[in-house]
Amino acid sequence: MALAPLVMSCGDPSGVGPEIAVKAWRAMGPSCRFVWLGDPRHLPQGTEFELLSLPDQMTGDRFPVLHIDFAADASPGQPDPANAAGVINAIRQGVALVQSGAASGLVTCPINKAALKAGAGFAFPGHTEFLADLAGGADVVMMLACDGLRVVPVTIHIPLSDVPATLTQDVLERCLRITHAALMRDFGVAPPRLAVAGLNPHAGESGTMGQEEIAVIAPVLQRLRAEGMLISGPLSADTMFHAGARAQYDAAVAMYHDQALIPIKTIDFAGGVNVTLGLPFIRTSPDHGTAYDIAGQDKADPTSLIAALKMARSMAERRAA
Repeated sequence: MALAPLVMSCGDPSGVGPEIAVKAWRAMGPSCRFVWLGDPRHLPQGTEFELLSLPDQMTGDRFPVLHIDFAADASPGQPDPANAAGVINAIRQGVALVQSGAASGLVTCPINKAALKAGAGFAFPGHTEFLADLAGGADVVMMLACDGLRVVPVTIHIPLSDVPATLTQDVLERCLRITHAALMRDFGVAPPRLAVAGLNPHAGESGTMGQEEIAVIAPVLQRLRAEGMLISGPLSADTMFHAGARAQYDAAVAMYHDQALIPIKTIDFAGGVNVTLGLPFIRTSPDHGTAYDIAGQDKADPTSLIAALKMARSMAERRAA
């Protein structure tokens, strides 16, 4: 049986989302079937589109759209809180389509959390937390992936000063177990090899530069190794991401946001993909924001969105098998 199409939520219509969606569709042709959830008046001028009522009605001749009502037009580079409800509704409908089986995965275009909060009282730090809520409170983690690296931050959208208190043994163990399971289920890696960074410089250097490695990280790694997991660490983060080191593991687990995102954006700034692990459905997204500074200028690069579509399709094929 053929896989259902992917669905793509439009993201902030004042950002580059509509532009890169059309560019991705034109670049990929029939190789990756997806339908776009949004308001067609927000598409780049001159885009030929077809309105659908279900994803599997797409013909492939014109840009496929499942219409979502938005309150206002979109001005490139100028987020409008009036459109917040439409952005949120596109995500909700995308999740509903995947949960019903009408779509095989969800790819989300970038959103602006401040505009969503101002216009619709959006109460979540980002997509990841909102999708977990829509999935009934699923326990999730965020993975960033490209051809040369998969990396998972244990803590995400919190101030750096809050990381030590947030980094508990339970939080770390949950993250490692979700990552381990997802590598096997969605990426076909068995058995997965995980490399775990320390929190402090030089992984604490035997406690002289911090105690978190001794008190929090090492005990968790010891427990999971005893279960048979292949885990190295805690490692000094400054030596984990050169090519030779990356060849020794299937995913790196970092302790905080920038420790994870700096290396992957250095290795492949244009082609990284954000993947939510632990959801009962597939979700990927480009690893960049709304890019208001270039929105509407035909400058946006669809490489990351194309990679997100390809990864979602690959994950869907693996789950189906």
